Amino acid sequence: MKHEYKSTLVWEGGAGGTADYATYDRSYRVSVPNKPEIAGSADAMFKGDASKLNPEDLFVAAISSCHLLSYLALCARNNISIASYEDDAAGTINIEPDWSGKFTEVVLRPRVTISSGDLALALKLHETAHHQCFIANSCSCTVRNEPAVTQA
Repeated sequence: MKHEYKSTLVWEGGAGGTADYATYDRSYRVSVPNKPEIAGSADAMFKGDASKLNPEDLFVAAISSCHLLSYLALCARNNISIASYEDDAAGTINIEPDWSGKFTEVVLRPRVTISSGDLALALKLHETAHHQCFIANSCSCTVRNEPAVTQA
């Protein structure tokens, strides 16, 4: 089974375009049909608008949210009721002197509270969720999970 996802990215620049590296606008918009638009920019380190989401933020959030959704589905199928879920995910980029680079690692730290079900299985399902996560499976960097699961 094959699914396709589409988005449109628009950068409108400004009156000066990219004539001056120090001052050109790094803001852009991402739209997906029938969904809210995302206002993005470069990371502040790259002279972007720190108040907007940047590609690096979105990369880490995509991995974290994919893991969440895979995990919730597995728990529902295994009669484990989740009361709360919070993930303090973090990604690390290695930037080279020529400004090339890549993510070297993303660490997910989901903290889950279950209201019913098997606590040991709830912890083990994080491993299964990791293997089923489309986004993590598409990454060239290491994606690690450090889950904690407690009973309410």
